[in-house]
Amino acid sequence: MKKIRHIETFKNYFEDFFVQLPQKVKDKYIWTFQLIEEIEQVPENYFKHTVDGIYEIRVKFGSNIYRTFCFFEVEKLVILANSIHKKSQKLPKKEIERAIKIREEYNQEKK
Repeated sequence: MKKIRHIETFKNYFEDFFVQLPQKVKDKYIWTFQLIEEIEQVPENYFKHTVDGIYEIRVKFGSNIYRTFCFFEVEKLVILANSIHKKSQKLPKKEIERAIKIREEYNQEKK
């Protein structure tokens, strides 16, 4: 299938989180990434705007919910930032602030 978007990582922010996950959760992440790359209208339960140009990729496995914050570089390039294993309903403000700082760091290094 043709890719509509492309997902990339920046530094080791996502990889450090990903390597610690159980294999079945990694598989679900990979499936979710493929969905985001290949479908024009991604359902909000997988990919949703939070604030200030920061999006979250949601991966649910059993009763566990994982969130990876990301942002767009150009229109169709998604850059992965930080990730969390979500334990409450409320979106942690400090993690969104961290994603914004990672985006600023990315933009500085890109110049």
